[in-house]
Amino acid sequence: MSAVLGTYARINVEFERGEGAWLETAAGERYLDFGSGVAVNALGHAHPHLIAALTEQAHKVWHTSNLYRVRGQERLAERLCALTFADKVFFANSGAEAMECSIKMARKYQSYNGQPERWRIITFEGAFHGRTLATIAAGNQEKHLKGFGPKVDGFDQVPVGDLEALRAAITHETAALLIEPIQGEGGVRPVGWPFLRALRQIADEHGLLLVLDEVQTGVGRTGKFFAHEWAGIEPDIMGIAKGIGGGFPVGACLATEKAASGMTAGSHGSTFGGNPLAMAVANAVLDIATKPEFLDHVQEMSLLFKQRLAEIVDRHPRIITDIRGEGLMLGLKCKVPSTDVSSTLFAEKLLTVSAGDNVVRLLPPLIVTEAEIKEACEKIESACARLDATLPA
Repeated sequence: MSAVLGTYARINVEFERGEGAWLETAAGERYLDFGSGVAVNALGHAHPHLIAALTEQAHKVWHTSNLYRVRGQERLAERLCALTFADKVFFANSGAEAMECSIKMARKYQSYNGQPERWRIITFEGAFHGRTLATIAAGNQEKHLKGFGPKVDGFDQVPVGDLEALRAAITHETAALLIEPIQGEGGVRPVGWPFLRALRQIADEHGLLLVLDEVQTGVGRTGKFFAHEWAGIEPDIMGIAKGIGGGFPVGACLATEKAASGMTAGSHGSTFGGNPLAMAVANAVLDIATKPEFLDHVQEMSLLFKQRLAEIVDRHPRIITDIRGEGLMLGLKCKVPSTDVSSTLFAEKLLTVSAGDNVVRLLPPLIVTEAEIKEACEKIESACARLDATLPA
């Protein structure tokens, strides 16, 4: 029996090496990786530019702590601010930490500006913001909250798309609105660009901060550098992670100067956040992801993938009923149990990621090729045919 804590229902396979969109076991079995470590390996496995950046930094210094300046942090922060709405960046190690910082910052902003009574945050049904006590309270899903004692207070939840319910939930204690542009764990459910625009307007009307969770949707995953760009709006605070590290643990909280005004010296911190190794890799990710052709490639591959998946849905409506998502963050809405679909895809040596609402996520590396999408669709077609054959005529 493994000494690793049993918090994951792990599949009995171990990968020894990877390259691009492929993973390989010690026995030489090759799997097409359309899970990307849950949207983390944006540039695939063993990308040579990331290897070179990590190796070069490893020969210099690994860790100094945030008691001192870290050149890589300053460079990455400047680049992220130049690419986005943000003026300030705090570096962490994960999406949950990025969202904890975002929540703290939203509360602190209101207190710092003379309204300490404004500390509650409105979130949306189906959300997932991480596994800390605060972020599971923000997500408000019973399966994540059960057994961990009283839920952290300060979060009020309303249905996605219900502006009337949202307006009714705003009180003199409300500090901010928090939402994912596309709910990942919740089933690859886009909240809708008009709804995001409405949230921006409502936040402005009521003196609230708009906080976006782009942990999964960021760094090109949807075909824009960040998903909110599709809506033509800007948040006040945004949490990111996953793709920005390309496989190395990196999270960040981005904010406007105004929203970050309360985060003074000593108000927040991280021992490992923004360490030189992480910053070297994240800067290398930006070197690739900011090239003009990068997002064009994501959009081209997305269109191709959606077209081929739509053909599969037409042929197997008893297995898959719909294709959801944007860019290379796609979901198969299943008619049969999604676990059956994902396990059959695994037998076809295609790696995917489960999600809520009976959905299987497809999150290939953003450098995926047309040939690899074609091969993935052949595997999906084969899996659907196998499952179709088990259903009554």
